[in-house]
Amino acid sequence: MAKRIAVVGAGMGGLCAAIKAREAGHEVVLYEHADSVGGTWRANRYPGVACDVPAILYQFSFAPNPHWSHHYARGPEIHAYTQSLVEKFALGDVLRLNEGVTRAVWDEAAGQWQVETEKGARETFDAIVPALGQLSRPQLPGIAGRDDFAGTMFHAAEWPEGLDLAGRRVGVVGSAASAVQLIPEVAKVAGHLTVFQRTPNWIVPRNDQAVTPETKALMATNLEVAMKLGAAHRAMIFDNADAFFWQAFQWTPEGRAAFTRTALDHLEAQVADPALRAKLTPDYPIGCKRILICDDFYPALCRDNVTLETAGIDRIEAGGVRTADGFHDLDVLIFATGFETTEWNWSMDVVGRGGVSLREAWRDGPEAYLGIMVHGFPNMFMLYGPNTNLGHNSISFMIEQQVAFMLRTLADVEAQDARAADVSEDGQRRFQDALAQKLSGTVWADPHCRSWYKAANGRIYQNWSGSCAEYAEATGTVDREVVAIG
Repeated sequence: MAKRIAVVGAGMGGLCAAIKAREAGHEVVLYEHADSVGGTWRANRYPGVACDVPAILYQFSFAPNPHWSHHYARGPEIHAYTQSLVEKFALGDVLRLNEGVTRAVWDEAAGQWQVETEKGARETFDAIVPALGQLSRPQLPGIAGRDDFAGTMFHAAEWPEGLDLAGRRVGVVGSAASAVQLIPEVAKVAGHLTVFQRTPNWIVPRNDQAVTPETKALMATNLEVAMKLGAAHRAMIFDNADAFFWQAFQWTPEGRAAFTRTALDHLEAQVADPALRAKLTPDYPIGCKRILICDDFYPALCRDNVTLETAGIDRIEAGGVRTADGFHDLDVLIFATGFETTEWNWSMDVVGRGGVSLREAWRDGPEAYLGIMVHGFPNMFMLYGPNTNLGHNSISFMIEQQVAFMLRTLADVEAQDARAADVSEDGQRRFQDALAQKLSGTVWADPHCRSWYKAANGRIYQNWSGSCAEYAEATGTVDREVVAIG
């Protein structure tokens, strides 16, 4: 018997779940708080926004896109790709934009979820799929005087439409993933740009290339061969990332040596000034924080109108930023300071068996079997949940495995004429213990490593402990000793 499924969030994960669940014969409602699909690619509109995973990997295997303009896709293109999925797979009739879910409560007697939305609607579902992402809540640093700034101030994820930075004195706080993308673009137009860097990052070259109209036309002359070559290219990039790039995080001697050398060579090739190079050289092991993939950040810092400030920020004042060694007059202040991660504050309340909320269940930290199921929350299947983030490969692959696992589990429920599936408490605990053991051998567990991957208590709640191939194997079957169906 087909299930009625509520998918919450219409980013990459939610779209995948809606598409595949409908193909499997289930009834789906896809809720989205915003006015468009796309998730982070809808929200992030800063200049230079792009994906640092090759475009051929950052797409779904069942929906290849032959129209990427570069080997690394730009943000607006990915947003357009997500919009194209709605049309291609006819999701318009199940998509509810401007209607987020505020609360979901498990009804034990009925064996169903009661869902409430922002519009006050209440509906019943057999299963829920929270696809709310890990990187959706902008984080602002707790710098003294932040509210005193008299100029234009915002987080990079909330870039004002129509903002003109020409000739203005601009400050950017941060130098990580979003910063290295927007800084080169801001530097081209700003009168002066000051980059406030707390910690340098390891950066490896992107070697990006444009896909010209001529190349696309050439490929179109033999689509069968083009698709075959595309699949082979995708497999090669995937295997290279899974077998070799993963070793920078797995912390093999070969992995850390090879990628440290690549990053240092890249820095030396692009920054001639030894004093500036010293400021940009990390003092922590490569892989500890997200390895950045970028070609134009270092050259931007070498421009005459750009200053790299590494002295700590004392406070923000009406006219600018005061650091330990002086004052920086600014007209615009941009925080490229990332997102809330380890807190896992979802935008909806979830209440499972016995009236226990997910916040209560996670009071000591988020845990989920395979990052998908949580004990006491039957027929709830998270996408991009705890310990499913990657540093080396594509999250779109992980999402496809999670959706496939959900559909296998629901098929087992249907085959047994049961109501629900729930992971056992013991099974979840055994999984978490094994996961923690594997993570203890990664670079993220290094006591000298501080990053958004790791919580204040030292636990790693974000990242998967192995390769993508290992995750595919783990989710490839429904372990009935862990997942109870009844």
